[in-house]
Amino acid sequence: MAILPLLLCLLPLAPASSPPQPATPSPCPRRCRCQTQSLPLSVLCPGAGLLFVPPSLDRRAAELRLADNFIAAVRRRDLANMTGLLHLSLSRNTIRHVAAGAFADLRALRALHLDGNRLTSLGEGQLRGLVNLRHLILSNNQLAALAAGALDDCSETLEDLDLSYNNLEQLPWEALGRLGNVNTLGLDHNLLASVPAGAFSRLHKLARLDMTSNRLTTIPPDPLFSRLPLLARPRGSPASALVLAFGGNPLHCNCELVWLRRLAREDDLEACASPPALGGRYFWAVGEEEFVCEPPVVTHRSPPLAVPAGRPAALRCRAVGDPEPRVRWVSPQGRLLGNSSRARAFPNGTLELLVTEPGDGGIFTCIAANAAGEATAAVELTVGPPPPPQLANSTSCDPPRDGDPDALTPPSAASASAKAVDTGPPTDRGVQVTEHGATAALVQWPDQRPIPGIRMYQIQYNSSADDILVYRMMPADSSSFLLTDLAPGRTYDLCVLAVYEDSATGLTATRPVGCARFSTEPALRQCGAPHAPFLGGTMIIALGGVIVASVLVFIFVLLMRYKVHGGQPPGKAKTPAPVSSVCSQTNGALGPTPAPPAPEPTAPRAHTVVQLDCEPWGPGHEPVGP
Repeated sequence: MAILPLLLCLLPLAPASSPPQPATPSPCPRRCRCQTQSLPLSVLCPGAGLLFVPPSLDRRAAELRLADNFIAAVRRRDLANMTGLLHLSLSRNTIRHVAAGAFADLRALRALHLDGNRLTSLGEGQLRGLVNLRHLILSNNQLAALAAGALDDCSETLEDLDLSYNNLEQLPWEALGRLGNVNTLGLDHNLLASVPAGAFSRLHKLARLDMTSNRLTTIPPDPLFSRLPLLARPRGSPASALVLAFGGNPLHCNCELVWLRRLAREDDLEACASPPALGGRYFWAVGEEEFVCEPPVVTHRSPPLAVPAGRPAALRCRAVGDPEPRVRWVSPQGRLLGNSSRARAFPNGTLELLVTEPGDGGIFTCIAANAAGEATAAVELTVGPPPPPQLANSTSCDPPRDGDPDALTPPSAASASAKAVDTGPPTDRGVQVTEHGATAALVQWPDQRPIPGIRMYQIQYNSSADDILVYRMMPADSSSFLLTDLAPGRTYDLCVLAVYEDSATGLTATRPVGCARFSTEPALRQCGAPHAPFLGGTMIIALGGVIVASVLVFIFVLLMRYKVHGGQPPGKAKTPAPVSSVCSQTNGALGPTPAPPAPEPTAPRAHTVVQLDCEPWGPGHEPVGP
């Protein structure tokens, strides 16, 4: 109890706790101006010749301006612990790299300016931590890729996004669709070729959309466009209007842009780039009735195919129309085919079956569809044993087999009309190709004048070896046309279309009259003649044989003459070599008889005949006998 009063007496002697002292401000970086006398604190270093972010920054700053310098990279430690920073400008530097998490501590940042740098891509971690960002300016860079998750941390707060003057060919449209608070979106001066339908449907606060100077041929209608009036200029526009700028694009003025033509606007930049009839015309001066589409027409399909099981098969289907039709395939079982482990569907209309099975045979259906309608064609596939082998270097003139893609119609057909094959495009309403030779063909079709409003006819054709369509236009009173620019020995697909005025809509439309497939006569060729390589090889072998035989004959003649002259070259006197003879008496026995001596000039006289067997004994011979 005595200790407590003692403690109470000592309490007044304890030193009082001192109040917290303000932190010592960091020195202002060289060549910068710093506002540290009053809040908010600012560090201003524009045009200071900086090569990197100054390390001696006051971490309490609310504003940091580093524009117009030579900073090449933003490192993780450059902006660490700057939790109160509200505005950051890095415009017009040489920044090529931003480290992942470089802005992770800037949770209060409202505006980030990175325009005028050399960024080529923006990944998912480079903008991490910017949970309160409202203005993001990335214009005038070299951006070619924007990651799908790059804007995740600021998707709910971002109000201004500027991606103009970059190299963007694609965008993460799904990520852009989540920017619910954005009111200004700049996509101009990029390389965008398409915009998916409904890309802006959830941007309810969007007030300005700039898509000027891209590669857009069409702009799909969007629920946002139908909900808000579209204007070209913000001056005098109501707050609920959407300012849409899309000039400087190669617009294809067909029926897909009728919705945009019907809007009341005052633009002066938009022009049509295609089709050729409307190319270069002022967009708003083209009448609605001229924005027309053409339904698809199948111009080429694979003939019936037969492949052995286990081998690949390629089914081809080509179609034309405006806009360009999209081709899909349906299996014989009625299933829509796409990319899988056993099949691949290509944008050009080709379906490739990687490994065929016996159950894959049947009728495959090609469906070509666009905004004006659809067309179908059937392709038969047979899966079975392989065909019998054929000679690779046949010299006969037999016609090709049926079903060969390059098969030509025999020139000896019973009639010219029989040469038009009806296995081409699906609907044939009387179009015939007659009187055709190697380079010309006569096209005939039934009179369509009972159909009201026909303006003209259009012929479209191409060969199996060329995917480029050729167009011919004829007056409305025509019923035939002579084609004179064909190539010999080719199969052609041809369609006739009637261009008329639709009385219901008042728009120009097209209607297929019919299609046909025909083959031009092959170029004249000789039958039974051997191939050039075979003929050349035979001539070389024959010539070589003659030369060898001549040499052998010459050598044989020399040997014979050498033997006749006794081993002496012809033309020289024969000089007998010294020879010794060993003779033996044989008592009349037959044996080698030497040549008889020359007869004596005197008269014959009686003498005894003694026959001797003699053998020469010279160099290299041994004596014979005892």
